Amino acid sequence: MDGTACNVSKDSSPLFYLVGIPSLQEFLFVPVFFVFLFFYLLILAGNTLILVAVVAEPSLHKPMYFFLINLSALDILLTTSTVPKMLSLLLLGDHFLSFPACFLQMYLFHSFSCSEAFILVVMAYDRYVAICRPLHYPVLMTPQTNAALAAIAWLTALLLPIPAVVQTSHMAFDNIAHIYHCFCDHLAVVQASCSDTTSQTFMGFCIAMVVSFLPLLLVLLSYARILASVLHISSREGRSKAFSTCSSHLLLVGTYYSSIAISYVAYRADLPLDFHIVGNVVFAILTPVLNPLIYTLRNKDVKTGIAKMACLWVRASGDL
Repeated sequence: MDGTACNVSKDSSPLFYLVGIPSLQEFLFVPVFFVFLFFYLLILAGNTLILVAVVAEPSLHKPMYFFLINLSALDILLTTSTVPKMLSLLLLGDHFLSFPACFLQMYLFHSFSCSEAFILVVMAYDRYVAICRPLHYPVLMTPQTNAALAAIAWLTALLLPIPAVVQTSHMAFDNIAHIYHCFCDHLAVVQASCSDTTSQTFMGFCIAMVVSFLPLLLVLLSYARILASVLHISSREGRSKAFSTCSSHLLLVGTYYSSIAISYVAYRADLPLDFHIVGNVVFAILTPVLNPLIYTLRNKDVKTGIAKMACLWVRASGDL
């Protein structure tokens, strides 16, 4: 809405009504609920398994896996900020969110998604140092450096969405504002306002560009240097080994930016609103689902660590 009159009560904060996916028929709510529930449980189980395996297995106490558990923690937090409300909406018809709850959800969702982008950059830097400067790797990637890089990624992402969230919270809304989405996404909340939305839409677009394309550029630069370094390796076996250490991370980057591309195309193309909403839901769920699958199926060290942990658990159960 652009500057239309608001039906606002001065005595109470607005309530937000999550419309969900507008064209989704009511008889499909329960099946879709179970699909989302399955994915959510898969995200929780898979990422928790990685967290426990990396912490418990000494052979995984390496920089790459330290950043991996940061990513797994973010996957759990990102989905937990949105999916439980979606499940409640589908099963119980719980469409309403209070003003503070909506803006808290908006802030957490965008902070955690920003953090994922920055952690992927840090992981790309880790691979660059490991392949291009292997002799300096123990000196450059110390535990203190790793903790500092992760802290910078988290802190930057926690601060970046604050201006957009605060300014959006000062916009005018009806007593009951209808949000055409499954959760309080920034753009969806802005479009529910009766204030002029031009400046907020532009700010959201600028932040999205910074969060999406700047990290992608840094990742591409890292892999350009990695590729140049690998091509100088004379043996085919050496090149294959170098590429294999990057394959899981490359798949994660591809998954993350593919889901962003789906969300962006759904928004920019002349498509029905449902496609935009589904595009955002895909972005919120796809990477957290695939992260543990990629690392448990493709990474030998993680698979070995999980297998050791499973053997210890079986032995402990047998002793009982």
